[in-house]
Amino acid sequence: MQSPRDFSMYGAIDLGARQAAAQRRQQAARAAAAADAGAGDGAPAGGPASDFVIDVTEETFNDDVALRSRTTPVIVDLWAEWCGPCKQLSPVLEKLASEAGGAWVLARVDVDANPRLAQAFQAQSIPMVVAIIGGQMVDAFLGAMPEAQVKQWLAQVLAVAEQLGVRPAGSGDAESEDALDDLPPALSAARDAMEAGDLDGAARALEKALADGPADPLAKSWLAQVNLMRRASSYDPMTVSREAAAHPEDVAAQLRAADLEMASGYADKAFDRILGVIKRTSGAERNTARLHLLDLFEVLSPEDDRLKKARTQLTLLLF
Repeated sequence: MQSPRDFSMYGAIDLGARQAAAQRRQQAARAAAAADAGAGDGAPAGGPASDFVIDVTEETFNDDVALRSRTTPVIVDLWAEWCGPCKQLSPVLEKLASEAGGAWVLARVDVDANPRLAQAFQAQSIPMVVAIIGGQMVDAFLGAMPEAQVKQWLAQVLAVAEQLGVRPAGSGDAESEDALDDLPPALSAARDAMEAGDLDGAARALEKALADGPADPLAKSWLAQVNLMRRASSYDPMTVSREAAAHPEDVAAQLRAADLEMASGYADKAFDRILGVIKRTSGAERNTARLHLLDLFEVLSPEDDRLKKARTQLTLLLF
């Protein structure tokens, strides 16, 4: 699958070049959309096409995308009212989401109304389509691809989801469903809290699970993911990015930036950033960075190549 840095730019519109025009048109376009009452002249496809298509905002992103993606693959469509290629691609995505019947969920993000989400995805152009599985960005593409190519891309995404054990309710086999039903009480409570968007409650349940079984790999992974989401949701991305760039010697600033990179799916960038901190520090600062890196390691599967590479680099730095 392609990495986000290797996309084809065919059919994509540069966000920076269009920003001023978008701001001038935004108010008029929204007014027209409201007047049309969903007739289709505003948003690319005139509103959600089915129960499996949702509009997401900065306030609802954690619940509707990050948390939901732990049980169902979420495809994020970043679009704008003024974007012509978006109007070609979005109806295709909505049609395929309806046909999929819940195998995945389409989350639409208006980049003009939600600039912080656009920044979090490092969206320099739109349309941009991102696959989120298990709270992590696993693949993406730019531009208005034909329906056949979108189907091929979705098939690859769902194959990855299957490998990671992320399936919508009812899509797994009976053995998988039974395994979920057989979770220990603390893990079951944590799962319910995560699905409800209660990160603090999930953390408490997972801490209890680890107190009962300190070596439980599932509890460790879930707690690392929940804690990452709690930290990242409290940050202002622009401030974090500015402080990290201005103060490379500030360990706390670098760790906050790594959290946002990790939460956005850029695990390799997050790991490289913290490894750089470990390389140029010593004593308590180095240990703080090391422990933070080990915590982020728990977010990924032990078989993830990015994790294996970072573990090797950490070993070389420490020994």
